[in-house]
Amino acid sequence: GNQRNTHIGLYDLQTKQNEHLYVFEKNLHIISCSINNERTLLAVSFCQYTEEERATQLLQSVSKYLTLLIEIHPINNVRVLKAVDSCVRVQFLYPVEGRNASRESRLLLVSEDKYIEQFDIHVVAEEEHKVVIQKSGQLPRARVADDLVWAQWDMMEQRLFYIVPKESKSTLRCVQFYPEENFNSILESHLDIAVNDTQLKLVNFGYDYCQDQDVASKSLKNLQVFTSKAGGLCVCCSLVSDIPHEIIYSIYFLHKGYNKTFTVSLERAESHQLKEVAFMNLDYYVAAYLPGQFLHLLNIQHPDMLCYTLFLTGEDARIDTLQNCSIRCPWVSAALDCSAGSLYHVSISDSALLQLLHQSKRDCERLAALHCALLYFQHTEDLEMQIIQWISENLSTCHSFDPIQEFIIASLYCRLCPETENLDKLLPYTSLQDWIGAVPGVICATDIISLPVLEFQNSKGFWEKLSSNLESVKYAEPHLHYHSKVLRREWCSLSEEVRSILFGLLFCSFWEFCLFTNQREERRTTAYLRNIFENAKKYVLVYIMFTPSYFAQIWARLVPLFEEEDYQQQLLMGLMVAQLKDHLMRHLQYVGKKKIDQIVLDYVANLLNLVHRIMKEVWRRYQLHSCIFCFDERGSAAEFAVFHIMSRILEAANGMCMPLPPGFHTLHLGLGVRCLPLHTLLHYIDNGILQLTETCVRKLLRDLDDTEQNEKLKFSIVMRLPEALGQKVRQYWNHPINANFIARKYVKLLLEKLGNRQCSRPVPERLSFPVEFLPLNYLTNMLAEIENQGSVHPYENQDHVNARFVEETALKHTMTLLGLKYS
Repeated sequence: GNQRNTHIGLYDLQTKQNEHLYVFEKNLHIISCSINNERTLLAVSFCQYTEEERATQLLQSVSKYLTLLIEIHPINNVRVLKAVDSCVRVQFLYPVEGRNASRESRLLLVSEDKYIEQFDIHVVAEEEHKVVIQKSGQLPRARVADDLVWAQWDMMEQRLFYIVPKESKSTLRCVQFYPEENFNSILESHLDIAVNDTQLKLVNFGYDYCQDQDVASKSLKNLQVFTSKAGGLCVCCSLVSDIPHEIIYSIYFLHKGYNKTFTVSLERAESHQLKEVAFMNLDYYVAAYLPGQFLHLLNIQHPDMLCYTLFLTGEDARIDTLQNCSIRCPWVSAALDCSAGSLYHVSISDSALLQLLHQSKRDCERLAALHCALLYFQHTEDLEMQIIQWISENLSTCHSFDPIQEFIIASLYCRLCPETENLDKLLPYTSLQDWIGAVPGVICATDIISLPVLEFQNSKGFWEKLSSNLESVKYAEPHLHYHSKVLRREWCSLSEEVRSILFGLLFCSFWEFCLFTNQREERRTTAYLRNIFENAKKYVLVYIMFTPSYFAQIWARLVPLFEEEDYQQQLLMGLMVAQLKDHLMRHLQYVGKKKIDQIVLDYVANLLNLVHRIMKEVWRRYQLHSCIFCFDERGSAAEFAVFHIMSRILEAANGMCMPLPPGFHTLHLGLGVRCLPLHTLLHYIDNGILQLTETCVRKLLRDLDDTEQNEKLKFSIVMRLPEALGQKVRQYWNHPINANFIARKYVKLLLEKLGNRQCSRPVPERLSFPVEFLPLNYLTNMLAEIENQGSVHPYENQDHVNARFVEETALKHTMTLLGLKYS
């Protein structure tokens, strides 16, 4: 004040005003102050005089530091808590929000003599919410910690972290303060951190300008503990290097059981600019920041591979307005510029992140930016659209990973895991098994550390999640993630069996098919196959329901997307459902079967929807129309681009053993027919890139006329059809070549069914007209006799194939070969 008074106020973030609390009628050097939750009591610690004043005034009997407890509503009594020559910090404890006004306030005193104690302050209520301290002699107190060299206060969660030195190592401990209880020591962890300095270091107990200035000679320049809502616990420390222009900092991922030490060599830097690295807690990420040099974002949930860390330099590493090195992070997403006295909210910029994704030339940066965008911004529709656009433009530029696979797996992980506890340990978050690359300019060393020891009872929230994370580390967490290896092996095995009996599926009911498969293979029970296919149909139905109506209408005009049966995809989908259920049931037994069914339902439905989402954005970008499923003209450059993207989607799906939406193969084949030359088209079909579907082949045989080029295309495709599919679609091509092929297949089938069984003598009168070629007479009469004996499979009646048709086809073929005219 103007009269050299010292005023204490409380700043209101909403009104941008200071609420006056108390005034001292002299100029004081305030060290620390804190107000209780009810705003009735104020604790203040200050220096009564400087060293010069003490020397000149000979105030030897007066303590240098004074700690007071003041009643401010109403302004009344002042009680001395400490009168000592060592500095003291004060901090009131806060109960949970919504709790009624308490008759008791609790205050922490942190002494420079390396101890912390708690005062219990009982108050008596008066009129109009005014209180006074109960006059009962000395205030009750309890010792919280002794012999500490470092302490940090977590004001949001009411936790005290502190370090006690033990020989060459240190022990990190945590005390949790509860609203209804006193306090409880809940964590102990041994760290390989040498803290030999005699001065007590404090974090979040107020800013000490003198302490911040004298950091050059310290072996440990900066240390902070960060927690995340997912149960992550990190210890971040900046170390001193003996090599000029070299920065060293370590991150202890206590919830993972290891630490990573990073060494960064700066290209150009003035010696006076080399100060401590600042750390910021962004919940899912920890940021290591050296202003003007670099910004390192480390993924807390998946710190195992460096490709999930984002290391930025130059202009990309600049944080607006934070250009000083005296930066602290008092709570999540906050940064305190100690020199300027300003508090900032810090967050990752989505526009800057997407710009980095588009402009980066390194795979490690692209992968880290992709995962950061999906994890940090929680799959907003506009963000997904921009990421898909980047994927479609960079399919061939990413060499170390498949962007489609990473987008789908990471999106599924980010969508489903927040809804169910511990699900993040069971679902895959990446398609990569290992990363052999490195981050340019950064040397990383990984060391295994001992896991923290927790002691708590009935504690929910963070401590329960941290305990779950530690348990997963003990049981080798990477092996808990669902993997497609078993699914691929089972699918390949079942695919061969289903392919061998698929012929029967075309002409009998599903239940007859199940009975047929049970007879063919004893180890495959009817209930097992029925469950697989019913699950697949169930999830396809849910997928259709989840599809936006606008998109469904677009695809409905292109192809009957949901009307065709794809047994291979249904089998894969049903197997994924069965195996994912078994996997979750083993590790989430407490969740319940109904909840697990819903998780699996959401997983498969979202998986199919993500593929649909990619196709939707690609479709919109290239402005394709429904005419692309017509075969009377060649495809455009835009259609070829979409065909290429669909081929990459298929490659990604095959790599992950992932089902595709119904109708995908039909549209892919239709684009291939329009865009590829015949020899390339057949090469794609032979190598399994394009799959022949009934819908597409039937349309092709019906719509294309029989020009020489089209006949060659049709015949090449007909010859490549699987036997079961060929029997269904060949009847739609009215051509002599196809008729000859059908007749040959018919004769082969009847003769195979005849086997060694003898039939009665053929009756010549059955011939429609006399034929002098005796072998043909014998063959047709034999076939007629087999037909009379009821040995024909039901499908011949559907295709109108009989002995007379075979006879006529054989005569036409023979006359053609002899060059004679047939009438």
